[in-house]
Amino acid sequence: MTTSINAVGFDFEKDQLDLINKKIERIKYAEDLIIDFLLKVKEDKKFIFDCTVNFRWGAVAHVAAEDYDFAAALNKMMDMLDQKVKKEKDKIQDKK
Repeated sequence: MTTSINAVGFDFEKDQLDLINKKIERIKYAEDLIIDFLLKVKEDKKFIFDCTVNFRWGAVAHVAAEDYDFAAALNKMMDMLDQKVKKEKDKIQDKK
């Protein structure tokens, strides 16, 4: 899994990057199914998380979340992403 994390309009603080990396651990169970994990974080009064995940079989999952609190926005995005990854994984397992 190739991971790309970008900040737009601000620089990450160390604890923010640590929190992102810790949250990415939630989808490690599907690491062999994911080719790219692309995360863009923008700060414009709110924190806007925009994530795209490319799967091995060509499927793409895209989720976005925003909140005034960095951790809350990250949690919202990861909750949605976790559900999408599980759904894709289940779809592939059903086809086997």
